[in-house]
Amino acid sequence: MAFMEKPSPGEVLLDDTITLTAFIEASQNINSHTEYIIRVQRGVATDNSWQVIRRYSDFDMLNNSLLISGVSLPLPPKKLLGNMDREFIAERQKGLQAYLNFITQHHILSSCELVKKFLDTNNYSTNYTEIALQQVSMFFRSDPKWEVVEPLKDIGWRIQKRYFLIKNKDQPKERQVLSWIGFGPDKFLSDKDLLSIMKMLPSFSCPFMYPVTFATTNESSALIIRMFNEKGTLRDHICKVKPKEPFLKKYCNPKKIQGLELQQIRTYGRQVLEALKFLHDKGFAYGHLHASNILLEDDTCKLLDIENSLLGLPSYYRPYVTQFRKINTTEAIDVYSFGHLLYEMVYGRPPDAVPVDQLPPAPFTSVVSVLQSILSTEACKTGMPSITQLLQTPLFKDVLLFNSEKAQFKITSKLKEALKTAKDSLEKRLQEEQKIIHQHRRLTRAQSHHGSEEEKKRRKILARKKSRQSTYENEEDISVKYSNNSGSGASSPPTCPSSPTPPSASGASEGQPPPPPPPPPPPPTVQPPCDSGPPSMASPSSSGLGRTALLGSIQSFSKGKLKKIEPIERSKPLV
Repeated sequence: MAFMEKPSPGEVLLDDTITLTAFIEASQNINSHTEYIIRVQRGVATDNSWQVIRRYSDFDMLNNSLLISGVSLPLPPKKLLGNMDREFIAERQKGLQAYLNFITQHHILSSCELVKKFLDTNNYSTNYTEIALQQVSMFFRSDPKWEVVEPLKDIGWRIQKRYFLIKNKDQPKERQVLSWIGFGPDKFLSDKDLLSIMKMLPSFSCPFMYPVTFATTNESSALIIRMFNEKGTLRDHICKVKPKEPFLKKYCNPKKIQGLELQQIRTYGRQVLEALKFLHDKGFAYGHLHASNILLEDDTCKLLDIENSLLGLPSYYRPYVTQFRKINTTEAIDVYSFGHLLYEMVYGRPPDAVPVDQLPPAPFTSVVSVLQSILSTEACKTGMPSITQLLQTPLFKDVLLFNSEKAQFKITSKLKEALKTAKDSLEKRLQEEQKIIHQHRRLTRAQSHHGSEEEKKRRKILARKKSRQSTYENEEDISVKYSNNSGSGASSPPTCPSSPTPPSASGASEGQPPPPPPPPPPPPTVQPPCDSGPPSMASPSSSGLGRTALLGSIQSFSKGKLKKIEPIERSKPLV
């Protein structure tokens, strides 16, 4: 889809804040140079990935473009000779992987257009400056009193946002800033409702919000005009930089940072909280609080870009917010962002990582408890205070506000309902993404634990124990079964016949004469051993049958019944 083409209903626009991860899968030698095949993935969904092929020279060009940031980047050095050796290519691939990990995990570098184009050319090949100039020219033709003074290149972090310094021909000495931006993935207002609210923005009035001169939209983008502030933003003041300098140069690695005084922290913090409370009381979702969205004017903080939530733009801290399921409302997002802002006002720089459980030595101990209530692990997992509760803390409760300007926010009930519906949809999309990330993190931890060497060793030991226990139980079952079969006599192995026992008196028939005396016993013979088992294991039934037959033959023995043996004639010998 072309950038200026109106998205179809239900289509979700690209979210530039979703993290890109890159992994070098392989390398290949082609025409005396080496190409690296990189697998790039957006978010945690493995199906949302693609391949890009880059040479070392491509990495070198990207690195030269990023030098403006002042960050020390871990790009492997060049080598003129031997750069096609297998060992060298493998070592260089490891170095390039470390380089990709560094730039994709850096909050500012990962969001810049240079890195996005390097990893995702298909989605970031559009020339946004050219499109913005076309749109601005069309606007100027309809309202010729405006004139472009100069483009303000790369002063912001958003890829699709462009800034121009302009002037009104009727007031040529006044400089104003025109910002042009395309819609984001959280645009849930209809085009008609969005245009109505945008045209009402110049009438909104709050002492802690920077006023809008003009605002309008078309089918795919918005145009907003404000007065240009020469002093710059609160972050410009903290980093001691000029507002017209590129974002990478100003904020990636500032050389002169300075935190604020305690009274400034209390005053600015109270003013920001009052502005947030006003917006949330009116049902207006902000969600874009950070030090670069606050202007200083006469020692007063004023919020910028209140239209961002209307246009569906993702917030600056969204990559952090999606990691914590308790930060699931627009108010919770603003409170969490306020914690980052307070940290930056105290220490002069944003936190390196969040959650923050060990704060650096604080120059003002009164802010420690507030920071811990927002940025600690416990706060991110269990919940943070509300804006009203923050206003009641000792750090901000007694701060006096001398600005007497009355806030005005007039909007129809129909548009209020539309804002509420859009806010609910924004929170729903955030919660769905948080759920997916949470499930992915649990699965990754389980796979990592299951594949660890310690876990593999533990499973092997457990398997050996189960095997030994199973063998022992099988042997025990066989022994018990064998013993049961021997005791019951149901089935037993064949045995040798036992020696006969004399008949008992009760065993003889009552009508028969007493038997003759038995002949003298024959000489003792050695009975051969039986292979079937010991006599004690003989079956009772087979032993009884043998004794009965022997007893019957003895009782029926009679000498007179013996046959006489006749002599054998001798035959003539054979010749």
